Amino acid sequence: MTIRPVTITGEPVLHRRAEPVEVIDDGIRELVADMFETMDAARGVGLAAPQVGVGLRIFTWQMDNNDGIPPRGVVINPYVSASKPPVGDPSPSDESEGCLSVPGESFPLRRGETATLTGLDLDGNEISYTATGWFARMFQHEYDHLNGFLYVDRLQGKWARKAKKAIKGHEWGVPGLTWMPGVDRDPFGHDDVDDDEYDEDVIAEGGHADTAESGASGTQAAEDELAR
Repeated sequence: MTIRPVTITGEPVLHRRAEPVEVIDDGIRELVADMFETMDAARGVGLAAPQVGVGLRIFTWQMDNNDGIPPRGVVINPYVSASKPPVGDPSPSDESEGCLSVPGESFPLRRGETATLTGLDLDGNEISYTATGWFARMFQHEYDHLNGFLYVDRLQGKWARKAKKAIKGHEWGVPGLTWMPGVDRDPFGHDDVDDDEYDEDVIAEGGHADTAESGASGTQAAEDELAR
């Protein structure tokens, strides 16, 4: 298993629709193993193949939940259908997302509160899961990656303007930019806190860890963080 560089907004593979996987072979299995390794090193809760430079329809996840869904998994050639987002402005304290491909930034975005995922597992078996809360948000976030969208593309009003300004300020938005989990400084600040303290930080590929919950009892979504 190998930790791969994470692509940053502006890399073309992030902004085009990913291609379906035709055959689940050893190459796909190696890619998935590397995606898990990269996701873990980046402390994220999800990772899509385009985020490691591969334009295929695959994403992984690592997230506790109360929906009966395996907390760690992969889906190949997924389809996600979500409920309509609630009406109103998103809450910066409760609905902020982060993304490994927009490293270190977070902005509020309203999404559907439930989402159903279908697709194939690594053995080619069909899977179907219905998620709620932050698990549903993560499914929608990762599925967007496979369709050529980042969460910042969905922002509206002042949050869209702030994101655009941040991307320009970082001099992103051009091809060839990456960062290396485990080598480069953690963009979400986890290098600056103890492992048991970063539940107050932004979860990449999700939202705030202290609100990243799924299900009625509010199980913490992830002990560590990941985009996707």
